[in-house]
Amino acid sequence: MAADLEMNEIHWLMDMFNTVDVGLVVLDRNYKVCIWNGFMENHSGLLPSAVKDKDLFDLFPSIDEKWFRSKSESVFVLKNRSFTIWEQQPYIFRFKNYRPITGKADYMYQNATFIPLTNTLGEVSHICIIIYDVTDVAVNKKELEDLNKRLEQVSQTDSLTQLFNRGHWESTLHQEFLRVKRSGGNSTLLMFDIDHFKKVNDEHGHSCGDEALRHLSTLLKTTLRETDIAGRYGGEEFVVTLLDTDKQGAATFAERLRALIETNPFIYKNAKIELTVSIGLAGNSNDFTRHERWIEAADKALYYSKEHGRNRVTAYGDIKNDA
Repeated sequence: MAADLEMNEIHWLMDMFNTVDVGLVVLDRNYKVCIWNGFMENHSGLLPSAVKDKDLFDLFPSIDEKWFRSKSESVFVLKNRSFTIWEQQPYIFRFKNYRPITGKADYMYQNATFIPLTNTLGEVSHICIIIYDVTDVAVNKKELEDLNKRLEQVSQTDSLTQLFNRGHWESTLHQEFLRVKRSGGNSTLLMFDIDHFKKVNDEHGHSCGDEALRHLSTLLKTTLRETDIAGRYGGEEFVVTLLDTDKQGAATFAERLRALIETNPFIYKNAKIELTVSIGLAGNSNDFTRHERWIEAADKALYYSKEHGRNRVTAYGDIKNDA
C-alpha cells in the first residue's frame, strides 16, 4: 500500500513537472543539461532525450555565455539563489512568442530564478533554472512607456509648427541660463517674428497664416544644429537658443536664417506668399539675474529691428551704438 502511494506521488510529481507553466532546467557543474521539462520541450522543440548530457551553450549559441556563467557561478559558489528580470536581460532562451494577445513581441520575455541544488555532502553540484514567461507584462509595460513618451512629446510640442511650445522651450532656456551662470561660456538667444503677418491673414485668410507659420518652421529646422533649441514663443514669434555660440556666430546664423526666409516664398492657392522676418539676438550676460531678463533683452533687440525697417538682424549689445 505504501509502495503504491509512493509510486503515485512520483507520478504526480512527474506530471506536474511536465505540465507546469514554467521552464525547469537542471544543469551540472559543467553546464551539461540533466533535466528538461515539458515547457522547455514545447518552446524549444527539443525532446529531453535530445538535450540530456549536452552542453547548454552548444545547444543554444544565442545565450550570452559570459553573462550566464557569471550569474551561475555565484550560485554554485555562494549557494544562494539569484534572480534576473527581463528589463536587465530580455531572455535567456530565445523562444518565439506564440501568444496572440502579445503578438507584438517577436520573442518570449523571461524572468528567471537560479537555485542551487546540493548533494548529500552539502555541496552544490547542480543548479536549477526556472524560466517564467513574462511577455504579457513586458509588452504592456513597453506600450505604456511608449504612450507616456508620446504624451510627453505632445505636451512639449506646438501642434501647428511641431517646434517646442513656449512652456517647454522656456524651461530649457532656464536650464541653459543656470548652466552658463555656473560654468561660464557663451550662449545666445534669438527671437524673431514675421513682418506684416496681419496683412497675410487679412489678405489670404487665417489658413494661409497657418501655412506661413508651418513654412517658416520648416525653413528654420533646416538651419538648426543638433544642439540648438527652437520653439514657437507665441503667435508669429519664434525663439532659438544657440548653445555655446557667441555673438558673432549667432549673428551669422541669424543673417543666414533671415536671407533663407526672404528668398523662399511659398505658394498658397496659386498665390506666391513672400515673407520676411525681423530678428533680435542677445548673448548671456552676468547682468541678467533671471532667465526672463535674457528674454527681455532679445525681445528688445527684436523690436529695434522692427522699428528700424524690418527684415533685419539686431544684436542687443549694439542697440546703444545704433541709436
